[in-house]
Amino acid sequence: MPQSLSHLYIHLVFSTKNHKRFIDDEIAPQLYAYIAKILYDECSSPAKIIGGVEDHVHILLNHSRTETVAHIVETIKKRSSKWIKTKGEKYQSFQWQIGYGVFSVSKSGTDAVVKYIENQKEHHSRHSFKDEFRGFLDKHGIDYDERYLWD
Repeated sequence: MPQSLSHLYIHLVFSTKNHKRFIDDEIAPQLYAYIAKILYDECSSPAKIIGGVEDHVHILLNHSRTETVAHIVETIKKRSSKWIKTKGEKYQSFQWQIGYGVFSVSKSGTDAVVKYIENQKEHHSRHSFKDEFRGFLDKHGIDYDERYLWD
């Protein structure tokens, strides 16, 4: 085959450092738009949806065939962290956690993930981020050591 083609959806989840509640209603729409621009312009991985709550972000994206997940995450975190620190004194100490979770999504499953991300505020009125993240790991059969999940 003379060309390489792909169409992969992934659900990316990561938190602020120590789960600090930096992502308030004031900054969230701007942050999500900025991340979407990074994904499109710099990572060739357009976002289908970005959402979350005060201490973490969910992104459903179409993964580029030429970029590694690690490079995409590093680019998002590095650029958005620098950007958010320019948005006022209350964001000066902003940091993302080191780790992340990335989960495969079938094309037929994208609507369910979009709905899930759209309903983050409601979901987190009943479930903690830690319970949510453990649930993703269990659902996808990922072995983990609890000691290294949280920073």
